[in-house]
Amino acid sequence: MTAAQRAVSCRAESRHGVVAKPIKNSVILPQVKLYIVYIVKCSDGSYYTGITNDINRRLEEHNTSADNKAYTFERRPVNLLFTTEFTIATLAIAFEKQLKGWSRKKKEALINGDFELLKELAVCKNSSHYKNK
Repeated sequence: MTAAQRAVSCRAESRHGVVAKPIKNSVILPQVKLYIVYIVKCSDGSYYTGITNDINRRLEEHNTSADNKAYTFERRPVNLLFTTEFTIATLAIAFEKQLKGWSRKKKEALINGDFELLKELAVCKNSSHYKNK
């Protein structure tokens, strides 16, 4: 462990006035930003998949936003069905994009935690696929 990774020996005062003294040889970890990929069910039964860093704020926006061009505007209220967290933004974006390409059945298997069905639905069934020739 390097000196930079060791906790500084100075005392730090929090915003509440509490003085904290670091533990000897502790490691200071940076605050991790979370990226949440989510699926909501709209009032018309359709699913909307998105990404956010604040799920409560985002749900509030879906249900109250004045943006009449938004997908969920005419499909309110929306109900949260699924979330998963990422610490790397590019991975969260890639997963959101992947989910948006999934069938309804595949999304429902994920929402229900039915990973056996999800695995089955992931198998390519196109007649042109090499396993189906």
